[in-house]
Amino acid sequence: MRVRRQMRRLAASTAPRGVRLLAELVAQVRMLPLLALSVVLASQWLALPPRLKELANDAMVILLALEVGILATAALRFWLREQQAANAGPEGRPEAPTLTIVDFVARVLIWLLVGLVALDNLGVNITALLTGLGIGGIAVALAVQNVLGDLFASLSIALDKPFLPGDSIELDNVVGTVEHIGIKSTRIRSVNGELVVVSNADLLKSRVRNYGRAAERRKLFQLCIHYATPVERLRQVPGLVEAVVRSQPGVRFERCHLRTLGESGAVFEVVFFSDAPEFEPLVAAEHEVNLGVLEALAGAGITLAYPTQTVLVQRDA
Repeated sequence: MRVRRQMRRLAASTAPRGVRLLAELVAQVRMLPLLALSVVLASQWLALPPRLKELANDAMVILLALEVGILATAALRFWLREQQAANAGPEGRPEAPTLTIVDFVARVLIWLLVGLVALDNLGVNITALLTGLGIGGIAVALAVQNVLGDLFASLSIALDKPFLPGDSIELDNVVGTVEHIGIKSTRIRSVNGELVVVSNADLLKSRVRNYGRAAERRKLFQLCIHYATPVERLRQVPGLVEAVVRSQPGVRFERCHLRTLGESGAVFEVVFFSDAPEFEPLVAAEHEVNLGVLEALAGAGITLAYPTQTVLVQRDA
């Protein structure tokens, strides 16, 4: 018991993952399978009846199969804890709900194999049982193939973690926050307020943009300056825009260049980044930058262009 308590403390420590897994498995070892193994080994040197030796061997195999099931379940539990810690991240976000599905399916498979080993060792013919399970599994899979597709897609999301509850994502025309990842579907609260439910299988087939994993967010906009503006003042535009952008907190200036000569004026392209990946800080920064740019341009006597057309009429002599 003392060794088991020490192993449990080691498994809960900050030791390397392999050491913690080994400690977790050692803490789960039971004495009964070891005792059965000792009896079987001792029977090799004892004059026991053949039937008693056979019973001892059968008991040892069954107990060892149970011990293997317990150790496999412990390893599965350790892996799920590691995944939960990885999913939580620095912000303490909850784990993907489908990890519980992985736990359930894996436990069923582990103990199903243990049961089959025990039945086979007891003399039960499991060939017919396996055949029946195979045929029944194929029939069930064909009947619920759409549900199974969503289930496996849910498991893929849980294992690959392209996004987590709380992440801001963009999916086709939907922009919002992931609220729940279920067995069949994922629920997204859009920026408009409505709840969008998307099938997990359809979700994996789509191109998802995850803004929740971004360290910053990019903004690009254009300024169209009137052609009547002198070139000397056009050269002042990048410096004015840079000063405005750098004066805003949480904003990083990238560039401002005269990209093209448009139909109505000289077009400058401006790029800056918001340090916060959320949408609201980016919009707030864009608001302040736009107002600051308008004030700076007006103070420098630089006029923005607006769509105009000039019609030249030539009269015949």
